[in-house]
Amino acid sequence: MGLKKRISSGLKEAMKDRDTVRLSTLRLISAAVKDSEIELRSREEGERRELSDSEVLAILTKMVKQRHDSARAYEEGGRLELAEKENAEIGVIEEFLPAQLTETEQAKAIDAAISGAGAESLRDMGKVMAMLKQNYAGQMDFGVAGPMVKERLSKG
Repeated sequence: MGLKKRISSGLKEAMKDRDTVRLSTLRLISAAVKDSEIELRSREEGERRELSDSEVLAILTKMVKQRHDSARAYEEGGRLELAEKENAEIGVIEEFLPAQLTETEQAKAIDAAISGAGAESLRDMGKVMAMLKQNYAGQMDFGVAGPMVKERLSKG
């Protein structure tokens, strides 16, 4: 089952269960996906096409990152009830993301991408990051992976 269909069926299930947090979060996800499809259509002169699973994963990953940032800001500001709401939304969104790689798996993936791209210096960092994003979308935090790639390439 495609990611969009999983989200849609999750939305229907949340309506039946009257789960308000899950329902509102899934509605936000659906709206973000539809907005991206509309934006894509306007860029491609009206050509209608559905987002691929990897494009939907990118949207979900961005939504999780935004909520982590918001929760951190709320916690620093003493607004714990709002931070809890953001964390609850993160939990719902992460249900649709693939399992995150462990640090060891992430290091192996980075090493494989460096050798696969034939990267030898920092100039090749873009190739390595593109390969990682293509193969591990939603499975790793690229904000963490970037410095790791940079460190490995600067040694080489």
